[in-house]
Formats: sequence, C-alpha cells, structure tokens
Amino acid sequence: MFKKILIASLIATSFASAPVISSAATRAIVITQAPPAPRQEVVPAPRRGYEWAPGYWAWRGGRHAWVAGHWVRERRGSHWVPEQWVERNGHWEMRSGRWERGGRADNDRDGVPNRLDSRPNNPNRS
Repeated sequence: MFKKILIASLIATSFASAPVISSAATRAIVITQAPPAPRQEVVPAPRRGYEWAPGYWAWRGGRHAWVAGHWVRERRGSHWVPEQWVERNGHWEMRSGRWERGGRADNDRDGVPNRLDSRPNNPNRS
C-alpha cells in the first residue's frame, strides 16, 4: 500500500513541475518598416450577435499583407479592440486584436456602437 501511495505522489509531483505553456502566449512583432495606410473597407450591415473587426496590415513572409475585415462573435460586456501598429523610436510593433471589458455602448444591440450608429436607439431592434 505504501508503495502505491509513494508512486502516486511521485507521478503527481512530476506533473506539477512540468512547465506550463500558455495558449494565449503571443509573439511580439517589431519591424522598422512602417505599415501602409489602411485600406478603405465597406462595412457590411450589422449582424446580431457579432461585432465587426476591421481589416489591418499583418506582417507575413517579410512584408505587409492585408487581412480583410470580418465578423467576430460578440462577448457580452466586452468590445473588440482591433489590431494596430504602434511606432516606438523608429520601430513598429503589432498589437493583436483583443476583447476588452466595458467601454462601448450599443443600446439597440445591433453590433454597431452608439457613437457610430445613425440610429442608436432603433425601436425596431430588440
């Protein structure tokens, strides 16, 4: 019986000492070449339960490549912060898109924030 307990505890401690790899780990992309100006996109009509993620310039294969805008499933109480390039001391760093809590109000829940919506209190939306 003692041997079984000893073996079980050794197995448990070996798993506890294993390095943890986060699935949310991201690589920082830092380059010296400024991204081109964003492309003009036609934003489609709002979709219930989704938020629009605008297009952006990604860094792929040693050059900028356009990634078209797309819909992302909404997360209640959060808003989508799009991908963006930030300049620091002559270097450009890509910040990945992410969800942030709070922030934008969307009274009619059509996926368009009030500040961008021509009818933020549309009575025809539930």
